[in-house]
Amino acid sequence: MTITLKLNSAAGDAFARRSLSDISLSVAKCKRIVVVTGAGISCSCGIPDFRSSDGLYALVKQQYPDVVLKGRDLFDASLFRDATSTAVFYTFISQLKQSIDSATPTPTHRFLKTLDSKKKLLRSYTQNIDGLEARAGLIGSSSQEVKIGGKGGSKIKAKDVRNVQLHGDIHRVRCVSCSAEYPCTHDHMRMFDQGSPPDCPECLSRSEARLARSARPIKVGTLRPAIVLYDEPHPLGDDIGSIQSMDLGRKPDMLIIMGTSLKVHGLKKLVKEFARAVHASAPSPSSSTSKVKSKPWAGKVIFVNRTPPGTEWSDIIDYHVAGETDPWVTKVIEDWRKYRPADWEIQQTLVAADGDVSMSGGFKAVKEIVPSANKNGKGKADVRKKKPLRNENRPPTSLNMLLSPDIVFTKISRGAIPPLSPSKRRRAVSQTSIDMEGSPSKKHATSDMSGVLEDSERKLLFAESTNHILGTLGEKRCSISQCRMWRL
Repeated sequence: MTITLKLNSAAGDAFARRSLSDISLSVAKCKRIVVVTGAGISCSCGIPDFRSSDGLYALVKQQYPDVVLKGRDLFDASLFRDATSTAVFYTFISQLKQSIDSATPTPTHRFLKTLDSKKKLLRSYTQNIDGLEARAGLIGSSSQEVKIGGKGGSKIKAKDVRNVQLHGDIHRVRCVSCSAEYPCTHDHMRMFDQGSPPDCPECLSRSEARLARSARPIKVGTLRPAIVLYDEPHPLGDDIGSIQSMDLGRKPDMLIIMGTSLKVHGLKKLVKEFARAVHASAPSPSSSTSKVKSKPWAGKVIFVNRTPPGTEWSDIIDYHVAGETDPWVTKVIEDWRKYRPADWEIQQTLVAADGDVSMSGGFKAVKEIVPSANKNGKGKADVRKKKPLRNENRPPTSLNMLLSPDIVFTKISRGAIPPLSPSKRRRAVSQTSIDMEGSPSKKHATSDMSGVLEDSERKLLFAESTNHILGTLGEKRCSISQCRMWRL
């Protein structure tokens, strides 16, 4: 049985207020949410819906009173059979795209992106052709980023698709003959506004190539908006079916339906299949397993729309939130921040900005990601850890290390080598100590320190009296050895 909750009267209704808070908490706790949206989520940005009194179908009747066309006929595949209805369709689509281009994503579109960034959105399915989900940050099934080139069964990369466009994209055009797709440009829109379709560049080039080799030319197709009409197969139907089957197998725990009247047959079937999968994850009262009892928030089907659903949905939809989608998603975000503030905390890594290693410099949040190539040659992001330097904390073992750093590195960098930074200086010193511990030949070569310091410079390390005493002891030892030789 569907429970209706009026969003505007929730302040004075304790049951509605408590139920809406529970729904918000369920959204915050669920991890595999499927969202199905319609034209109602774009009404607040100036794009009219289809079936309301001020929707697109009513505007068509006002603009073309002499043409006997119902609103549904403008989106039926049979309109291409008549030249007049085709011209009306192109003009109508041109004006619709102009209103879409001036629109911006609504709070509902940004709510979908929030679910995706919080790793809670399993997938979004939309009937809309405006592409506002892509502007909010969700990659759509019509995007070039998910296209797979070459011959093969699949045309898109299912894992990269975050928003499945069930009715296509108005921002692209498709050839009626060769099915080549192009972005919709201002030149295309100017011809559509006049009621005539532009020619396909792919068909033109192929036809000209055949004429150049004295072959028979082929028919040049025309471009049409890349949207899916009624009684028309979807060009990506097989891929969308595979994505749906994949999502059903991943056991979604919540279904949110927003801004649609649930009148299209294909969408009704999709919603019923997802609702059945969501209810399967709901906790059963007779179940005794602790795993199911620990998730009382799972298994809800939420319908957010101004008009109530039909009677056929009474056993499928659990809650009907009567109202606009933007106020509801705003309330969900507020309750989410209130009940689970830890979900909105962001942990950042602070490093010195602009290479400043002093504590006085500003800090910025970064994450060191280095692209690396795999076996297939495709670049992937790889996070590398800094390796510790060997012998970094070992005591100095040579006379060069007893000297001041200025003296040592002045002799090393006599050429055009610029002075080293402190970090590289430590690394060079450590490498010098490693080399001196190598083979005996290297030890003998490095033990000859003649010419490193002048006599005047040695006084910096040893007092003059000390040098005099050492010299006197050496002379005495030499005289003793000579006396022994004379005795022999």
